[in-house]
Amino acid sequence: MEKITYIFTRYPLSLLALAGILFLTLYKPSGNMPSIPGLDKVVHFFMYASLCSVILFEYFKSHVKADKKRIFWFAIIMPILFSGVMEILQSCLTTYRSGDFVDFIFNVLGIVFAALLWHRYAKHKR
Repeated sequence: MEKITYIFTRYPLSLLALAGILFLTLYKPSGNMPSIPGLDKVVHFFMYASLCSVILFEYFKSHVKADKKRIFWFAIIMPILFSGVMEILQSCLTTYRSGDFVDFIFNVLGIVFAALLWHRYAKHKR
């Protein structure tokens, strides 16, 4: 229970971002969505870049010394795994959405982009 309290107090924005992505990934849109070629991929890129950024922001806000192994797992690997699970859930739990490997690739690209930006930021901050 102590670990759960720790996560909720140290990472509230990250949990909110995860919940937002969960909702946006599985909800059924009402009416017709605008059909702009490539917009879906841009949205996927920025959703997951934002998720990674929020996790890293909260991590650096609450830790004096960076643990690179922990950052790698919780800010990069876990969002990638979450992204893959969400794509699978879209195809298994809904009839109005489909899992898409290309969406997954854009999710990963967003995560890697954010991680590289934060790495550059952390490097300059020293």
